[in-house]
Amino acid sequence: MRLFLSCTELGLGHVNRIIPLGKKLAERGHELFFFSGGTAYQLLKKEFEKVHYCTPVGWYENARGVIASASILNILIPLPYFNYEKNKLEIKSPSAAETVHRYYDLRRHIRKIKPELIISDGDMHALRLAYRWKIPTVYVANIIQPSYGFSPLLVPGERFTERYVKRCDRIIVPDNPEPYTICEYNLGNIDEIGVRDKVEFVGGFSDMTPQKTGAEKHIFAPISGPLGTRAKLIRMIIPTFSRLEVKSIVSLGEPGNRASKKRGNCEIHSWLNKERRDGCMRNAKTIVFSGGHGTCFEVLRNRKPSVCIPTQPEQMANAKKLQELKCSISVENENQLKSAILEIEEKIDYYKNNVKKISEHSSRFKGLDRAAEVIEDIL
Repeated sequence: MRLFLSCTELGLGHVNRIIPLGKKLAERGHELFFFSGGTAYQLLKKEFEKVHYCTPVGWYENARGVIASASILNILIPLPYFNYEKNKLEIKSPSAAETVHRYYDLRRHIRKIKPELIISDGDMHALRLAYRWKIPTVYVANIIQPSYGFSPLLVPGERFTERYVKRCDRIIVPDNPEPYTICEYNLGNIDEIGVRDKVEFVGGFSDMTPQKTGAEKHIFAPISGPLGTRAKLIRMIIPTFSRLEVKSIVSLGEPGNRASKKRGNCEIHSWLNKERRDGCMRNAKTIVFSGGHGTCFEVLRNRKPSVCIPTQPEQMANAKKLQELKCSISVENENQLKSAILEIEEKIDYYKNNVKKISEHSSRFKGLDRAAEVIEDIL
C-alpha cells in the first residue's frame, strides 16, 4: 500500500515516533513517502529513501520558551528572534505564510503519489489535505485539546484544528490507557470532543521492556526541543549541575556537533548518539528533562525517578501527571531544581517503587505493533 506520512517539526518527539512507525510499516511491505522540514527532515533522510522537504511551521519562542502572545502576533507579522545555533538575530516569518507554503508543498506531492492512506503525526496541514481530497487518515497524537497551562489566546486556533481531528478515520495515542495515561491533560475530554470511538491507546512506541539497572552513579539531563526550549534548559541545568557534588552528564541536543567539555562534576556533550544516550540513561540514578512525551516513556522504561523542567504547555501537562503518579517532581527554577534532586535522593526507594509500578504497566503494550494493525485495518 502507498502510505503518505507527515510529521510536524515542533521538537523531535514527532519524528522520533514516525521513524519507528515507518520502519514497522516498511517491514510489513508498505511503500512509504515521508514529509517534514527542519531537523526532522534531516533525520528522516538518514533512515528512508523517499523523503520530501516541506516548509516548517513553528510557534514564536525565545530563551524563555514558547510565547503565546507573540505567537498570535506572529500569525501575520514577522518578528525578530535570536537564533542560538547561528548566534545571531533573525526574522521569523509569519506563521500564516509558513502554513500556506506547507499546504501547497504537501498538495503538490499528493497529486503525484496518490496515496491510499495519510498518516499525520501532529501535522494539521496533512489532515486538511486528506479531508479535501477524501483520503483515509490516521492521526498519531498525544495532544488533542490541552487543558493545563494552555493560553486562552490560543483556544480559537485549537477549536479550528479540532474540526480536522474529528474527521480522521482513527486516532492513535501512543500512550497507556487510563489511569496511567501520561498525556491525559493534553488530550482533553475525548467524549465531549466527540472522538472517543476513534481513539485507541496503543501504548508507547518505544520498546518498554524493562532495562537492566546500571551503575546509578550520576544524574543525566537529555536536553532536546526547539532552540528557545534548549536555551532555557541549558541556562538552568548546567549552573545547577556544576555546583553539585555528585557526577552529572548533560546532552545539549545539537545533532552533528560532537564537542564535549566539563564544568565541575558536570560533563557536557553537544550530542550523544543513541547508544551512548541509552547508556547514560540506564546508568543514571535520576533523570532531569523537560517533560516531552517520548522521553517520559524512556524514563519509565529505565525505571528512573525524574525531575521535570517544562518549558511549554504540553510538557507542563505531562509533568503534572508524572508528579501525580509520584514518579517525578516538576520545577520552575534553579533553586527548585536543586531541592528536587535532593528530595529524590532522600526518598529514592519511594520514587523508584512508584516508577517501577508504572513501568510494569506500560510494558504490557506493544504500541508499534498495534499501531500498524490499526493502520492496516483501515486499508
